[in-house]
Amino acid sequence: MHLSNKQLKEFLEDFFGEEYRDFIEWSFSLSPLRPSIRVNTLKVTVEEVKERLENQGFILSPVEGIPFAFRVEFYPFEIGRTLEHYLGYIYVQEVSSMLPPIILAPEPGERVLDISAAPGSKTTLLSQLMENRGIVVANDVDVARTSALASNIDRLGCINVIVTQYDGAIFGKKYPEYFDRVLIDAPCSAIGTIYKNREVARWWSWKNVQKLVRTQRRLIESGFKALKPGGRMVYSTCTITPHENEFVVEYLLENFPNARVIPFDLQFKNKLDSKGHGRIIWYGDMEPFYIALIEKSA
Repeated sequence: MHLSNKQLKEFLEDFFGEEYRDFIEWSFSLSPLRPSIRVNTLKVTVEEVKERLENQGFILSPVEGIPFAFRVEFYPFEIGRTLEHYLGYIYVQEVSSMLPPIILAPEPGERVLDISAAPGSKTTLLSQLMENRGIVVANDVDVARTSALASNIDRLGCINVIVTQYDGAIFGKKYPEYFDRVLIDAPCSAIGTIYKNREVARWWSWKNVQKLVRTQRRLIESGFKALKPGGRMVYSTCTITPHENEFVVEYLLENFPNARVIPFDLQFKNKLDSKGHGRIIWYGDMEPFYIALIEKSA
């Protein structure tokens, strides 16, 4: 596969080195990733969903380390058209997208901020992990995306979620040291989604990346200011550009001496670790995702 975007090609060659060809072949393969789902344990048990779907002809395999997640190995029809999907028993979600809430590990009863929440994949998982107890403030600045967010929250029965529509930069000023946990799944250049969104390969440029970096810095600073002393925050993106990942976390560390990066473990072996703060998770059946876990000292 020939990548016509010269800036992107040069960056990927430098970043991946010997694995560049593997990434390009994976990104532009004619074979899509197997769908993955998570069971919404707020409404139903894992065993019940597995039985219901297998009775319809779906073949599922468990995801290592995530007891409520499955790969869909075979589907007689689109899994998003099942009754289980409409009832909110399942959520179709990439495994890598499940990791930021899992690593953040919110506890029932806590106050949690999801600063860029739409369409709700991670918000609803936060609520699930919290067993519908405590409060999740799910914010997004875009009105159309906020509508989708509210719809998913309702479908999955997440009754501890409050939806807001603000510029995420306000939370650090309006709610200083208020939240026990903060999730920042930041707007990004989305290189990890090229396999399903070819527009990324045409759109990507260093100029556009720099615009995103300004937003990412505002959000991570706001989220950290809104975090309680002793609290934890996850910063994540679906891209691999160091300027949007490690350098954004480094910006936070340089400006806030009470911030520190916390290492975390995964139950599966990822193919590529990042150099520096946080980790980039990627292997053949999972889209690349950057995740950094940050703690605010008490």
